[in-house]
Amino acid sequence: MSQDVAASGSRRKIAFIKRGLFSNTNRRTREELERNFPEFQVEEIDIGLDLLKKHPGVMLLNWLWVFALYGWAILRHSRPVSPCFYYTPYIFRQIRRLLLAHLAGRHDEFAFTFSTQSLFDAHLDGVPHFIYTDHTHLANLRSPTFHRAFLATEKWIAFEREVYHHASRIFVMGENTRVSLVEQYGCAPDRICCAHAGSNIDTTPVPLDNTDYGNRTILFVGIDWERKGGLELVAAFQQLLARVPDARLRIVGASPKITHPQIEILGRVPLDRVKQLLTQATILCLPSRFEPFGIAVLEAFAIKIPVVVTRIGALEHLVQDGRTGRVVPPGDTAALATALVELLSDPEKCRRYGETGHAFAREHFTWEAVGKKFRAEITTALKSPAQ
Repeated sequence: MSQDVAASGSRRKIAFIKRGLFSNTNRRTREELERNFPEFQVEEIDIGLDLLKKHPGVMLLNWLWVFALYGWAILRHSRPVSPCFYYTPYIFRQIRRLLLAHLAGRHDEFAFTFSTQSLFDAHLDGVPHFIYTDHTHLANLRSPTFHRAFLATEKWIAFEREVYHHASRIFVMGENTRVSLVEQYGCAPDRICCAHAGSNIDTTPVPLDNTDYGNRTILFVGIDWERKGGLELVAAFQQLLARVPDARLRIVGASPKITHPQIEILGRVPLDRVKQLLTQATILCLPSRFEPFGIAVLEAFAIKIPVVVTRIGALEHLVQDGRTGRVVPPGDTAALATALVELLSDPEKCRRYGETGHAFAREHFTWEAVGKKFRAEITTALKSPAQ
């Protein structure tokens, strides 16, 4: 298939199909597509705003499917309801139907399609398709804290498998996702590119405001409180107060109902405020139960703040234990408390870890580097006779 600009002189397009913000990753992904493919125009399609919200009947019926399929797990195991919305075969088929209707008769306008995450099938027949994701669903099974009652239905997983096999290339953020695609979904290794990700905050250097790593402030950044290990962090914080009585914990993103004189709940804040809060922290702590990637770690490294994380998902690849932070077993509050005490009690170690993490992220994890990998892999795929 020729990928040249149409003979009429009009620019061909990239159909960028996404869902919401994806922790601001969608904004940065679009920017890199525009930067690295100036010969094409990017047309953005949000499956929520542009498709589903125009069909409230579909959304209502899907909620009935959610409770029919996952009601037991929701009630018995306190599973959060909202993440289940995209894990029904019904919504998978409906998104596919609505997307094809939205783009009907327009296949020739697009040089390629590009989607983020793998919760829906965005390929168009005859048009090269690319995916950028931080997870697979079956990778959940490799987390020791994942309950099998939360697993999607076999039908949905079969749909997810088709998503990957319809893609010309699959870009992943972490090595853990690449391994899952090969071992759990049967994807060919040469169709997978570990593109990584970058920080979503402005990485321009700014002075730290943490009393030279001595203010003993722990920062948590994450909206999904329980999945991100918020409960374990609070339990560990209670333990460490016996050894570091002036420690403070600031919680950003989530808004748990906690009342404690040394715990501050800030909830959702703008990205520039996240950067400011990082400059005021001694440590970022992300003790996730399950974590596909963990961009908050890169944001901490950008500000030269050390991190404490759990040995799970991509986190164990992002954080070098004893060099850029500490890595502890998931769910082990005693080990988490010990790691936090170690760093809060040693400002010089915090400085050293923070500077090492900054150098590591600057070399391997920037959006500019991600965009270059997009360009190289997609250009090669577009030239392939199979396309």
